[in-house]
Amino acid sequence: MSIKNRWMIVMCLSFIICHLSFSEAQAQPKQRRNQQTQQQAQPQTQLAQPRQQAQPQQAQPRQQAQPQQQTQQGGMTQRMRLQYPTALDMPEDVIWRRDIYREIDLNEEENAGLYYPVEPQGKRLNLFTYVFKLALNGYIPVYEYNLDGNEVLEESAKIDMKRILDDYKILYDEQGGKLKVENSDIPSAQVTMYYLKECAYYDQANSSFHIKPIAFCPVMVDDVYGDGESITKFPLFWVKYSEVEPYLSRQEVKTSDINDAAVMNLDDYFALNKYKGKIYKTANRLGRTLAQIAGEDSAKYSAEQRRIEAELEAFRQNLFGDKARKDSLDSIANLDPKIAKATKTRQPKEKPARASTKRERSSGSSGGSQGTRVSVRRERH
Repeated sequence: MSIKNRWMIVMCLSFIICHLSFSEAQAQPKQRRNQQTQQQAQPQTQLAQPRQQAQPQQAQPRQQAQPQQQTQQGGMTQRMRLQYPTALDMPEDVIWRRDIYREIDLNEEENAGLYYPVEPQGKRLNLFTYVFKLALNGYIPVYEYNLDGNEVLEESAKIDMKRILDDYKILYDEQGGKLKVENSDIPSAQVTMYYLKECAYYDQANSSFHIKPIAFCPVMVDDVYGDGESITKFPLFWVKYSEVEPYLSRQEVKTSDINDAAVMNLDDYFALNKYKGKIYKTANRLGRTLAQIAGEDSAKYSAEQRRIEAELEAFRQNLFGDKARKDSLDSIANLDPKIAKATKTRQPKEKPARASTKRERSSGSSGGSQGTRVSVRRERH
């Protein structure tokens, strides 16, 4: 074998060895990478396990915070707020407002829809039963009725329903921390009156007059002897209207005795001021009621009620000026003498009687002369 052939064989062997070593060198990193990926995946799974275990621990306080958030919002969910939007509150920068307190007697024909049915009939509930169930289940808060009759609609004045049940001897069952009252034990038949606070105000933003309910209080009326004179009133609690307003839109009330199809929801009933009530108090600087002002004089008491009603109606009618004065030409003339002079010049002037007599005479004389001329011409011919 020549030296050249040996050299060729050595070169081929070296090439084969290099190729095998190179292929083995490429295979080793893949295996190592697979091993590394497996080794790296194991700690990730180990780290993922405590995270999965930690998620329920973090979810528990969120679930506990959700009822608290609903309680702060009056037990309402966001879905209910979107589905039953509430009306806008009264602007704080109004230039005129007056707070009125009324007695809503449910024996009046206009208010009878708030009383019947006395006991629930399917989905039909009267106002007190509906509000009582909402407060009992924690959907709306109720506020304590003070002896002076002034409402305090703040967190400090909230009262527990259990205290109301105990104070007024209403039968109830307590199961698992929840209060349950049977429909027959709800004293809706005795609640025949409401105290209602409303606010009459002028909104200068859109030049309009509004009367908006602020709060109402159900009153239990007890006629001891049944003669209508020895009546005892037991105000139960105050309800803030803006907090119960979304729920009132879901309950209907009848508005007619001869047409059962004439119904509207309770929110529209109050918003349109369909109720009727006598004034027993207004917000004044002395904080006195009409009974304190009038004393035992019933005639003076009625006169004060009529005076306040007349003041409210006069303000509403004269928002844009006195209509009677605007419709009267005499009043306009008294305000501006130039306008009075202009109106006089526009009226047609009456012709004097002397001018008409002169014209009649002249026409008569001219007619006579014409007749004479005709006769003369006839004689000539």
